[in-house]
Amino acid sequence: MYSRRRAWPPAAGERHLSNTLVGLLNLITLVASVPIIGAGLWLQAHAGSSPCGSVLQAPLLAIGFVTLLVSLAGFLGSCYHVPSALWLYLAALLLLVLALLGITVFGLAVTAGGGGTQVPGRPYREFRLSDYSPWLQRHVQAERYWRPALACVLGARACDRVAAWTPLDYLSHDLTPIQSGCCKPPTSCTYGQQEAQQQEPDCYRWSNSPGVLCYGCDSCKAGVLEQLRRHWHNITILNVVLLLLLIAVYSCACCAFRNAATAMPASKIFHLHPRWSRWWHGRS
Repeated sequence: MYSRRRAWPPAAGERHLSNTLVGLLNLITLVASVPIIGAGLWLQAHAGSSPCGSVLQAPLLAIGFVTLLVSLAGFLGSCYHVPSALWLYLAALLLLVLALLGITVFGLAVTAGGGGTQVPGRPYREFRLSDYSPWLQRHVQAERYWRPALACVLGARACDRVAAWTPLDYLSHDLTPIQSGCCKPPTSCTYGQQEAQQQEPDCYRWSNSPGVLCYGCDSCKAGVLEQLRRHWHNITILNVVLLLLLIAVYSCACCAFRNAATAMPASKIFHLHPRWSRWWHGRS
């Protein structure tokens, strides 16, 4: 008995189906990279009201642009219809999935905690630096990280919006984390009273000078970290959706690779020839 070997090259319908599937998968990942880049650019565009120069925005942009380039290469490489090109694409996509997963888990870990404490009788919250992760505390207290962040806070002119507020305004209006931490002293501070009670260190750092205010307070740094925490938790929702999408695409691409590999002789799996080259050699 003789086994019937599958003829090579595969039928035109099989080539067309495989090429279409690979191109569609690459197109999906190409589109999926756009929200990642948009999220990083959104963090950068909102640097005035959020922690400026966020350490998480640079990895997010890097992941997005690498995803874009790899997906574009995979989309163009689908014209070659060879398992070797698809294998390289799958390897790069796996690395991207792992990197995005690592960024998401790392962001959730370092932004855990916080949230602030509701001030009795006031609509706003106050924030303490000790409520945030040690990693964020070390970075925000380092001069090389805090200096550009403070420059962005000053450039946003957030305190100018509450400079003319009266005490009654603080009883009826909410404050952003940066306004609560940088534009006023802690609510527990008492001034003008001859009392020997010990107050928070931020009470002594506060000044009425528009260029000083509470920019040197720990509460200001805590307000910046709180803004980072809120923005990152919003970005995490997008990251989870993208991870699920990329994992689904990776699973489908693995099936496409298996089908393409079984339809091709083993000696030709890693031969990179475009489809038009095969057609030309077939005719000759």
